[in-house]
Amino acid sequence: MSLGIGLTLGALIGVLLGLLGGGGSILAVPALVYGLGLGVEEAIPVSLIVVAAASAVGVLPKIRAGQVRWRMAAIFATAGVPATVVGSTVSRHLPESAVLIGFAVVMVVAGLRMLTDQANTGTACEVRSGQVNWRRCAPRSIGAGLVVGVLTGLFGVGGGFLIIPALVVVLGVEMSTAIGTSLVIIVANSAAGIFSHLQGVSVDWSLTAAFVATAMAASLVAGYFGARVDTDRLQRWFAYLVFVVAAYVLVDTVVLR
Repeated sequence: MSLGIGLTLGALIGVLLGLLGGGGSILAVPALVYGLGLGVEEAIPVSLIVVAAASAVGVLPKIRAGQVRWRMAAIFATAGVPATVVGSTVSRHLPESAVLIGFAVVMVVAGLRMLTDQANTGTACEVRSGQVNWRRCAPRSIGAGLVVGVLTGLFGVGGGFLIIPALVVVLGVEMSTAIGTSLVIIVANSAAGIFSHLQGVSVDWSLTAAFVATAMAASLVAGYFGARVDTDRLQRWFAYLVFVVAAYVLVDTVVLR
């Protein structure tokens, strides 16, 4: 497919990543499948490369600011990495139509999450008197890590739209720290997914490099100007876009094929 189309779609995904964070990458697989004509088995590892690269860049300022809970990230990754490998293995044995339908369902869940008020916070992993009750926190973190890892492997999504609510709403991590911790988890899970999905898959590396480079550049520019944008309104409109794309995927997969 045209390199120009790849650059354009990469820029679009990058802008969404820069303005909205990891949730913007939910459109990467549909863009690669319907915009560039890639098969799902090739689109998933390319999507994960974009997600991993964007998250690795995005986490650097969070690390400098001390906004990463490394022990929690390690627990999530310990559960998530093998779950990602399992999800990748299952994904390779599923029909492409089943993967696309499942991905559309994940998109709907992501869109609903973007429209949901996240004001409530949990308490399982709250810091109290400078300490975390890991006997209470660790089991919940492992469970959340397993779910996110499976989804990462199955559908090539970073899982930020699930990790951040899990950290904040279920575990009680403050938002600024949840974002940094989420990015570390996404890098680990995505790396495992890339390695697993690339087995026996032929990837157009020049197109992938162009897509990733453009996405990263656009993400950095959008992140710089993001403070001037009404992100709440943008997130609502993005959620509606996600619903539209999910509907298109379902119609194309179930009705037109």
